[in-house]
Order: sequence, then structure tokens, then C-alpha cells
Amino acid sequence: MAKKVKKETPLMKQYNAIKAKYPDALLLFRVGDFYETFGEDAVRASKILDIILTKRGAGSATETELAGFPHHSLNTYLPKLVKAGERVAICDQLEDPKQTKTIVKRGVTELVTPGVALNDDILHSKTNNFLAAVYFGINTIGVSFLDVSTGEFFSAQGHSEYVDKLLQNFRPSEVLVAKPSRKIYNENFGNDFHAFYLEDWVFQDDYANETLLKQFNTKSLKGFGIDDLYEGIVASGAILHYLGETQHHKLQHITSIQRLSKGEHVWMDRFTIKNLELYQSTNQNAVTLVDVIDKTISPMGGRLLKRWLALPLIDKDQINQRLDVVDYVKNDTVLIDKFQQQLKQIGDIERLISKVATVKISPREVIQLKNALEAIVPIKALAIQTNNKALQHLGTQMDVCETLRERIKATLNEDAPVNILKGNTIASDFSAELKELRDLSASGKDYLDKMLERESERTGITSLKIASNNVFGYYIEVRHTHKDKVPEDWIRKQTLVSAERYITEELKDYEAKILGAEERILAIEQQLFTELVIWISEFIRPVQKNSALIAQLDCLVGFAQLAKEHNYTRPTLSDGFELDIKNGRHPVIEKQLPHGEPFIANDVYLDRDEQQIIMITGPNMSGKSAILRQTALIVLLAQMGSFIPAEKATIGMVDKIFTRVGASDNISMGESTFMVEMNETASILNNISERSLVLLDEIGRGTSTYDGISIAWAISEYLHEHPSRAKTLFATHYHELNEMSETFERIKNFNVSVKELKDTVLFLRKLVAGGSEHSFGIHVAKMAGMPQQVIHRANKILKQLEKSHSSEELTNKVKTLDNDLQLSFFNLDDPLLEQIKDEIVTLDIDTLTPVEALMKLNEIKRMLLKKKRA
Repeated sequence: MAKKVKKETPLMKQYNAIKAKYPDALLLFRVGDFYETFGEDAVRASKILDIILTKRGAGSATETELAGFPHHSLNTYLPKLVKAGERVAICDQLEDPKQTKTIVKRGVTELVTPGVALNDDILHSKTNNFLAAVYFGINTIGVSFLDVSTGEFFSAQGHSEYVDKLLQNFRPSEVLVAKPSRKIYNENFGNDFHAFYLEDWVFQDDYANETLLKQFNTKSLKGFGIDDLYEGIVASGAILHYLGETQHHKLQHITSIQRLSKGEHVWMDRFTIKNLELYQSTNQNAVTLVDVIDKTISPMGGRLLKRWLALPLIDKDQINQRLDVVDYVKNDTVLIDKFQQQLKQIGDIERLISKVATVKISPREVIQLKNALEAIVPIKALAIQTNNKALQHLGTQMDVCETLRERIKATLNEDAPVNILKGNTIASDFSAELKELRDLSASGKDYLDKMLERESERTGITSLKIASNNVFGYYIEVRHTHKDKVPEDWIRKQTLVSAERYITEELKDYEAKILGAEERILAIEQQLFTELVIWISEFIRPVQKNSALIAQLDCLVGFAQLAKEHNYTRPTLSDGFELDIKNGRHPVIEKQLPHGEPFIANDVYLDRDEQQIIMITGPNMSGKSAILRQTALIVLLAQMGSFIPAEKATIGMVDKIFTRVGASDNISMGESTFMVEMNETASILNNISERSLVLLDEIGRGTSTYDGISIAWAISEYLHEHPSRAKTLFATHYHELNEMSETFERIKNFNVSVKELKDTVLFLRKLVAGGSEHSFGIHVAKMAGMPQQVIHRANKILKQLEKSHSSEELTNKVKTLDNDLQLSFFNLDDPLLEQIKDEIVTLDIDTLTPVEALMKLNEIKRMLLKKKRA
């Protein structure tokens, strides 16, 4: 039987032709006052937007699913679609329906994707929205990042671990990859980010080079310092190609590209970035480091702070330059207030000037741009007047753009509307013709009042009313009680319940005149505003430079406020290898403590000659992990150019920070906790350098006790004997590792002290020299509410374990514990008790988890209860 051909209406024929060009996008098709979606798009849109799914042509041969929303609600619904990972093609009417007798011309005017968005409702003010591209070369991977809303453009290349680190740092909303590289991309980088696959011809070196040269209008890429980044250039070219594909052709604000060099910033792998919870956490509602340290006022400052956090410096002079500014500003409360008051006036000039380039700026936003530039005037003066060279340099580089401000002031009304169609955008004094037309329009009310007075006298109708509507313009309304007084030359247009409406020749003439004036006013306003926006685009570079300088100043003033509020001190940076922190605190935890509870500060000292590895023992919950994390965060803050939560610190420059903190299954990739742990640790051991800081927490706990001890011992030995002598903090509950200090001279034992009370243990959270004697794990189990019989039994076994490291001896000793009340019944001649005895004796205690132990205990209990009932 032949397949039934689905009939197409002219509208659906047009829709299908446009949809065929954008098969991967959800097409919003403008029909009258609505954006409609059809077919599969409608099904998806209705679910994401929670709107009604209906049918077009229900029951007919042209039946198809339909879901839509009013066109003026686009800014409400578009962000929801994009945040759901959809690529959205916006198809608009390209001509006035009144001007055509056939179907209205339509076309896609913009393709909005997760990584390509200019809509304020999609973007977050203090977070960049990066589009990335990854290109797999023969030996190297190229990567590029572009925020189309700000014009920031970066390029880099390197091995997969370096590219992975950058992807974790920049957190792109969308990643472009060549279709043939889909498998290798997923193997290397997983599915953390929304990926879109392009044809492989887009990733060609000559095409990419040509695309970039055309964008920057240069003969070479040497001026940007990326001419040798072969793979990086290919990735960057793919991004610009994609912008063209998504109908983004106005890209004047993308004025340069910046190289990300591997050796210029502190190296942190993806595990470290995740473990330290710098700007995101796997735990809902968790407070991250950026939440605590972000005191920036402007959106540009907020975005730059995240980049500084992702890419801490390793150039001591650059860091000290930042610290000098923080030091200077911190001591002057008045100066902080003055800077911040002006920063509040600036708003997001970086994204505003991008809107100028893309011609998506509103009249009100142009006024905001002018006001922002006016706020820079006192900021520039304040910075230049200080006695700090770095601040003075920032100030002298700022451009107050006087010509631009004056032109905007002269052209626009200060209270210009968001939508130019609302009128009253252009200042009357700017255009003589506009002033004349506005006067004519304004005098209309007087004219109508006089006409009303005149007609009332002529007809004797005192209740006459002149008004207008969209159907037939101006009219005179007469109540039915007076309709017999209506003159013959009035033409009746509408009958209402209590009145009649008429028009006159005079009214029609007046209407033509007034409507002509209003249409002309609107046309002049639109023309003058467009000319202004095009003229402003000549100032993109100086405004972008101002934006970058304001962002830097905002971050540094924010650091000063942070230091003042939270009692942070200036770190001393050295070219040596020592890390000497006095009374260091965890910046996030100290802010989460209940009011009045002090944070217990700790000293940490590491070097490459005497105390290279600190072995920290102590019970769970005692604060071992916090000490590890706070050490890393203090180093990070210092190398960002911030003051630190410590009494004082001398920090030998660190080039790499590695952390292996906590166990996390990667079940989706088929990897156990232990496998993940070993992968992460292998990454550390294969990449350490003499300036690395290594933080290891509970390595080996994902396997059996003796396997774990062996692995932890071997890793510690490797770090000690490695030529780099990397500074290491190793937190462990394996007390056996304390013995290493007797053999390895640069390994020192410390413990997080606790105070034993009669029935419990008090965590003092203080790091002191010497190893911990035991773990207090049973105390923690008791605090967690473990049944008394389990606690009692655990204590018995622990006493035997402490006398022997041998699992065989331990098993024998457990067998001989026949004086224990719980086991005394094994001497009885009872088959059930013999069965229970066999169950317990054959248990492998070394590999038994607490949960399995409880389950086994429960099973034995059930067996006994069953016997009792019998």
C-alpha cells in the first residue's frame, strides 16, 4: 500500500522549507502576533515551556502538532529553551502583511544557542557565557573560548589534561567539535558540557587563518601572539564560522584575541578545581570560595574575578603589583567608599558596547552607556590622585570619551524609553524638523478642544465628546438622548448601547495631518537613533579598554574590602620553596560557623629540605580535610593578588596545586571509587614539579585496609624520593604511616588533636606535632547513634587489632574471644548456634564495611528470633 502523502498548506510549505535549513534547531515561526512551533518542535517546546500542545488542522490531511506563545513574551520563553540546551532559530516576518497579497516573506533573523546569546534574560551578569571549540590535531589539541556578549576571545593549545583544565576553568555553555572527533572528544572530556558537532571542513587551517585575519582586518596574527598556535587558530576560526552560521554577522566588538599560555598561571587539574569548590559545588546550596571573596560591584569585575581565580599568577612582580594596590586601598576606608559609589553607576558597559556592535541596543541603554562613562570621570581622577603607581597607571589609561558623552547627551532625551517605538527618544533641540512636527502634534489637543466647543455651540449638545480608536480613528460621540440634534453633514460610523459615533470632514482632515506628523516623527527618531548607534560603534575599542580597567580596579578594591572585613593579611611571596603559614584559616568554613564560635587557626610549614611531607593523622570529623583545603586556598588567594586569612605567611611561588580530597564514584563511566582515586593520584605523580603543592586526603581507603596502607606508603615514598621533592600534606587514618618518619628524613608526623572525655571525644581541631595513637572511629560511630552491642564488639576487636597488624593473627584472636558474653553460647550443643558460629568465624573482617557488618548482625538477630518464636 502506497504511503499517504501529507498535504501542505502554503504556510506549512514555507515553514518546512525554512526548517530544512535548520534541522538541529527548534524553530520559532512568527505567525501574526504569535511565535508558533510545529511537529516535534512543538512537542519539545510544550514540555520545556509548560504550554498547551494542540493541533493545527485537526482531523484534516494537514494535521500537525502546534504550540505557541505571544511574540511579546519572547524574552520570557527564549531563556527557558536555551537553558534547556536547545538551539533556537527565530524566524520573523520580513515584510508588512498589509503590503502583500500573497504569503508574507519570512526568514531566520537569529539563531540563539547555549553558547551564542545576547539576550539579558539568558546571560548572568557576573558570569561569562563562553562558546568553545576543540580541535584535535595530530599531537596537540587546540581550544578557543569566545563570549559573544562581551567580545572576549581566547586561544590555546596543549595536551588533553591542559585543555581539560581550561574547559573546567572557563565552563563553556557550548563546545563545538568536528563530527569525526565525536568519540575522541567524549573519551577525553566526557559529557560535562553541551557539545555541538560541525562538519569537519570547518576545521581547516587555511580557512581558519583567513577567517581570523578578515575579522581583525590584519595581515598577520603575530600582533596577537598566536601565530604559532596552529591548532588553537583552527579552533578559533571554527568559532567565528559558527557565529556566521547562527546569523551573527555584526561582530565589530570582537577586536582582538588573547593567548592563554601554559606556563603563566598556576596549574590545577579538573580534580583540584572540583575538590576545592572554587566557584561551584556538587552539593546543593554549598558556599563556594567565590561566594565568600566576591566583593566586586560591577558585572565586569565579577567576571574578571572568576578568571583570576581560575588562572592564578606565577609572576611574583605581577602579584606584588596587585597586592600593593590592595595594601594601599585597604587602609583608606573613604577611598574604598568613593570608588564603590562610582562603580555602582557603571553597570555593564562591556555588554552595552557589544550591543552597539550588534545593533541590539535600546535608547535607554545608550543613556546608561553615557552615564557609565560619566561615572568614570571621578574614578579616573581618584586613581590619579593616589600615591600608588599601579593605581595611577590604571587611572591614566582610562578614556573619559568626552566627545561620545556629549553627542549622546545632545541627541537623546535623558528619560529615553526602552523601545524606540514608544517615541520621545530624540531631544527636540537636536532636529529642527522634529521640533516642528512635535509642536504640531502637541497643539492637537488645543485644536480638538476648540472644535468641540464650536460644535457644541452649533448643535446645542453639551455632552459631546471627541476621542479616537484604532478602527476608524477620530470620532464625535453623541448620547442617544441628543441624536435628533445631530447635523446632516456628520457621517454615522458606529452605534453603541447608549450612544452613536460620527465623523466629519474636518475631523478626517485633522486626523490625516496629525497621523502624518506622528508617522514622520517616528521615522525621524528611528533614523537619527540608528545614525547615533553607528557613530558610537567607532568608540568600541576605548570603551572596551575602559571596561577592562574598571574590572581590574573593581577586583582590587573588592580585595581591599574583603581584607578589611575578614581580617586578612598581606602574604610575603618569595623565590624560595618554603610554605610558612602562621594561624591560617579556611576562608569559607570560618564564615559558616555559628555566631560567636571561633575558627581554630593552624600553622603549616613545608619546605624541600627539612619538612617536605607532613603526615596528618587524626579521627574523621577532626578537621584534617579542612587543613588541607585551607592551605591550598591560602596559596591560591595569595597568587591571585589577594590578602589571605592568616596571621602572616611566606609563600615560595607555587606553579602547580594538586589535590586528591574525598572519594567520589564515577559510576556513569563504570569506574569505582578506588579506580577514580587511583586515576587522580596517578595524574598527580606524573605531573609534579619542584614548585608543586600536593594535598592528599585518605589515599587508599577505597580498597582493603592492608592494600590501602601499602599504596599510601608507596605513594609517600615516591613523593619523598622524587627529584622534585614536592611539598606535600598527606591526611590519613592509617596510623601505620607514622612509622615512615623513622626511615624518611623529610617526612614529619602531625595530628589533629582531640581530648578524650569519659564517654566521648572532643575535637580540638588543632594541628600539633607527633602522630595520633588511634582513630577514635568507634567514638564517631557512637556519636552517630550506632547500636550499643556493635560499639561494644568493635571495642573488643580494636583492642586485639592494636596488638597485631596481621590479619591472620587477628582472626585467630577473634576466634579465642570465648569469654565475651556474646560468644559464650558457642560452647552450647545447639545446631543453630553452630551455624551462627560458622557465619562469624568465616567473615573476612578486613574487607567488611560497616554497613555489611550491620546487615550481618541483623541476619544473625533474625535467626535467633526465629528460633525463639519456634
